Amino acid sequence: MPRAFTLVDKVETPEGLLELRQSGERHFMITIGGRVLMTSQLTRSETALAQLACQPVRERPAPRVLIGGLGLGFTLRAALDALPRKARVDVAELNPSVERWCRGPLAVLTGSAVSDPRVHVRIGNVTQLIRAAAARYDAIILDLYLGPEDEKRGRIDPLFGAEILKKTHAALTLGGVYAVWSEEPNAQFEERLKRTGFSVKREQPRGGGPRHTVYVATKKAAARRPAKQRA
Repeated sequence: MPRAFTLVDKVETPEGLLELRQSGERHFMITIGGRVLMTSQLTRSETALAQLACQPVRERPAPRVLIGGLGLGFTLRAALDALPRKARVDVAELNPSVERWCRGPLAVLTGSAVSDPRVHVRIGNVTQLIRAAAARYDAIILDLYLGPEDEKRGRIDPLFGAEILKKTHAALTLGGVYAVWSEEPNAQFEERLKRTGFSVKREQPRGGGPRHTVYVATKKAAARRPAKQRA
């Protein structure tokens, strides 16, 4: 019979009460306003997200990666496993309690990934780091519980809209990868990525959820102009 979840910690947020709950030694979940955001028993899509983003850049001498959203730490763990020792991973997390949880009770799930010397946690909105970067990152990974949505007339999406996608494109190095977790496929978001200048692949990893989707967008190298022929 499954064990009931017990409350480990809670914190008030603008979106509602953020709670960390535990069942047994290694089963955790995070909820907000009573809605389950993530659970340690469904992590395949988070792991695939990091692997798909980091594999294309792992051979670079010292790749620099930005992760938006710390969560239970599985995306970070997978990124570290895919990257070399000289890599640097910046993690943007809105709530300092989530970082504290990952250094405390959740550390057992990821081998204390957040304590890896390659990791630098920044408390704040990931879009602030994206806007401040200029060809800085080899990969940008967004693992947020609010994935891309359809654009609504007159509404600017601060996370996945056309304006921030342009900033994201500029923040990446040539050949850099922008990877996004989405609860389900979104054709409008895919089209926005293409209009921004990305080449786009859509993956649906098994075991992450019935329709969980990973978008892998690559910043294409500029086309070379043909050399002028001498007269």
